[in-house]
Amino acid sequence: MAMTRTLDGFVPAYLLQQAAILNPTNTSLIDSIGITQRLSIAGRAPLHPALRFAVLAPGQGDRRIFDCKGLERLPGDKARHEGDGEYAAFPLVNDAYQFHGDVRRFLLEVLKRNSLDGKGLDLIGSCNYGKGYNNAFFNQRQMVYGNGDGVIFAKFIIRSVIGHEMAHGVTHHTSGLEYQDESGALNEHFSDVIGVLVDQFCDNVTSAAHHWLVGPGLFTDQVKGKALRSMIEPGTAYDDPKLGKDRQPAHMKDKFEGWADNGGVHINSGIPNRAFALFAKAVGGYAFERPLAIWYATNCGDNRVGANASFQDFADKTMVHCATIAPRQKNNLKEAWGEVGITVAG
Repeated sequence: MAMTRTLDGFVPAYLLQQAAILNPTNTSLIDSIGITQRLSIAGRAPLHPALRFAVLAPGQGDRRIFDCKGLERLPGDKARHEGDGEYAAFPLVNDAYQFHGDVRRFLLEVLKRNSLDGKGLDLIGSCNYGKGYNNAFFNQRQMVYGNGDGVIFAKFIIRSVIGHEMAHGVTHHTSGLEYQDESGALNEHFSDVIGVLVDQFCDNVTSAAHHWLVGPGLFTDQVKGKALRSMIEPGTAYDDPKLGKDRQPAHMKDKFEGWADNGGVHINSGIPNRAFALFAKAVGGYAFERPLAIWYATNCGDNRVGANASFQDFADKTMVHCATIAPRQKNNLKEAWGEVGITVAG
C-alpha cells in the first residue's frame, strides 16, 4: 500500500516537533502538525462546490486563489482567479497568483507539461489559512498557505516553496515514488529540484550563479538560517537554538538510518540534491535544460524509475537517459554521483 504525505507539508513534522521541544511556549509549532493532518484528510473528502469544476472538469491550468481570512476552512472566499485584477484585502494573494503562474509557465515551457497532471489541472491556492499555521501543503487538489508564527517562520508564499509542493503533484501522476526511506527521499529530492529550478528559470540565472537554496525567506530575521535546505551544501541551511542544526547529509556515509521522518525522506534527500547541483554546475549554463531533462525523464518519462526506487536505481536510470539526452556529459554525471558516494556504471 502506498505511503502518503499525511503529516508533512513543506516544513517536515520532525522539524516542527523538534522546534516545539526547543520552544515550549510556542504552541503553534505542534498545532501545525495537527492542522496538516486535517488538511490531508480534507483532501480525501467530498469536494467543496467551489472546487468541483476546477478539479473534476478538464482544466486550462487556471489560477484560482482564495482567502481563508484566518479561518480553518477550505477553500475560503474567492480572492483572485485567472484574469482578475489585484486583490487588496490580503496582498500575499497576489504573490500566490504570480507564483502559481510561474510554476505553470515553467511546466509548460520547460517540461512541455500541461499543469501538474499533464491534463491542465487548475492551480488552486488558499491563503491566510488559520492562525499561526507554520506550513504550506499540497493535498493533491490544492495548495494551502499558513502565515507562520512571525517568530520562527516569516511566510510560506515563496516561489520555490510553491514549486516544491506542486512538484509532489507531478510525481504523484508519474512515478508515484513511495513516501518512505530512499524512494521517499527521491520524492522530496525531485520536488526540491523543481522548486529551485523554477526560481532559476524565472530569474534567468545559471547553475553557477545561483544559491541553490530551497525556501529562502522562510525564516524571520530572528533565526540564523538562510532557507530550509541547501542543495549544493546540504546540512548548512540553518543552525539556530530555536530549530537546531540542519541534519541533511551530503554523502552516503552519513545517511540517516532511523525510523523518524518516514525513514529520513527530508533528511536524506540532501544526498541526491547535492549530486544534481554538482552535475548541473559541471554541465554549465542553465540547470533547467539538459540536467533537468535527464532528471525529468528518470522520474516522469516512459522509461522511468519504479515507485520503490532506491538512490542506486535512480542514479543508474539517470545514466541511461544521459546517454541519449547529453552523451558528452556522462563523465560529469558519473563524477557527481561519485561525489555523494554512489557508484554508477558508464
